[in-house]
Amino acid sequence: MTTTLETAPSLNKFEKLKAQKDGLLVKEELEQFAQSGWEAIDKTDLEHRLKWLGVFYRPVTPGKFMVRMRIPNGILTSTQMLILAEVVQRYGEDGNGDITTRQNIQLRGIRLEDVPDIFRRFEQVGLTSVQSGMDNVRNITGSPMAGLDGNELIDTRELVQKVQDMITNNGNGNPEFTNLPRKFNIAIEGGRDNSVHAEINDVAFVPAYKDGQLGFNVVVGGFFSAKRCEAAIPLNVWLPANDDVVDLCRAILIVYRDYGLRANRQKSRLMWLIDEWGIEKFRAEVETEFGRTLPMAALADEMDWEKRDHIGVYPQKQSGLNYAGLHVPVGRLFAQDMFELARMAEVYGSGEIRLTVEQNIIIPNIHNSRLQAFLAEPLLEQFSINPAPLSRSLVSCTGAQFCNFALIDTKNRALATIKALEAELEITQGVRIHWTGCPNSCAQPQVADIGLMGTKARKDGKAVEGVDIYMGGKVGKDAHLGKCVQKGIPCDDLLPVLRDLLIENSWAKPKS
Repeated sequence: MTTTLETAPSLNKFEKLKAQKDGLLVKEELEQFAQSGWEAIDKTDLEHRLKWLGVFYRPVTPGKFMVRMRIPNGILTSTQMLILAEVVQRYGEDGNGDITTRQNIQLRGIRLEDVPDIFRRFEQVGLTSVQSGMDNVRNITGSPMAGLDGNELIDTRELVQKVQDMITNNGNGNPEFTNLPRKFNIAIEGGRDNSVHAEINDVAFVPAYKDGQLGFNVVVGGFFSAKRCEAAIPLNVWLPANDDVVDLCRAILIVYRDYGLRANRQKSRLMWLIDEWGIEKFRAEVETEFGRTLPMAALADEMDWEKRDHIGVYPQKQSGLNYAGLHVPVGRLFAQDMFELARMAEVYGSGEIRLTVEQNIIIPNIHNSRLQAFLAEPLLEQFSINPAPLSRSLVSCTGAQFCNFALIDTKNRALATIKALEAELEITQGVRIHWTGCPNSCAQPQVADIGLMGTKARKDGKAVEGVDIYMGGKVGKDAHLGKCVQKGIPCDDLLPVLRDLLIENSWAKPKS
């Protein structure tokens, strides 16, 4: 039931543009686009279809594009990080990389004339940005400790890569999944602490034992949008930790692609289809597409730990090896940072770098004999292994500096606000504060202890940058979404409001 030109007239403008021309087709025109310049490109190709290649036109920085990578399970080699560093270095002050809340990296400041060459460089080192925007499956998240943690249940790395390869045709682009009703998130958790935030994904696999065999329970339908936010619900399915996971992802995607709601874009995420059908009918359709009986879910899953942030130095399950979790303030990296991280991963570890959904970096496989020298590296003064408590858990989206959807500046304001609070208060326990620039909730304020969502507020009769405040979100075991508790707080008035919230909730006390 894929959209065609015949069915498109009754649907929204995005369905029409997809029916007219598949987004992947601009891949063949990329060289021409680079030669003609961005101003000469068809408006729909420029603003929409280029996103199928992971290239994003940004109206707030005309002529300077964003490229969103695909980094399955958040794992990079030092060689890949070097390539990313070289790409953003070319653009000077305009170039940087942002770690996202999906274990991914977005490159900023990119000029379109350079994209064909950039893509060739990506291909040489096994990187891709294909199908990372618009109505495609986003970066697939997995446990950041996969293969390292002595308490891990399932190593998610191979499964995450297989799911990505299925969806993207091994990074070459796959028209089978380029026309979903909306974007789609997949997560595969292998540990006990829900490191992937399973509850906010369209499909998530969480470890569970059934009849003594370890596999996954499956939850579906979690999402954030401007109109609605919902936690995922059980599909009542258990699968062994094998290629059945890949096959089930395919089956769910096909059902969503063929039957998902398309008339109203605000009601096009997977949960809206589940609402319309009911979970039993949805499960039955998925089972039919899967082609064999789906086992019923295990009675309970194994996510019974509180959430860890992985910042600091910890022993791995491999004798004599350690991983170091580095705090990256609001996830922002510049070229020199990226060069240094690549060098340190090569010199002290095994040349591997990992990203977390908290926008931080892990360098694994550091031998005991190298640890002291690693800890003396100057970069650790900037990317601390022991940051101040409010900074440690701070998460921020891109904000108005680069994103045309954002209603407020986030990253710079978040850093300044946290530093001011840390100067005034003694923090008595960890507090997760998330800043997001608009209701699209890229920084996931609904899972934070305190979530700040950009909005327009009134002050002295004028429209100013403001936030709505969310509280009560929980991650890890017994995860649930928070609720909006205050609306329209001007950003200039926010500091005392946050100070009072921290004190009233016993997260902090005034410094004596």
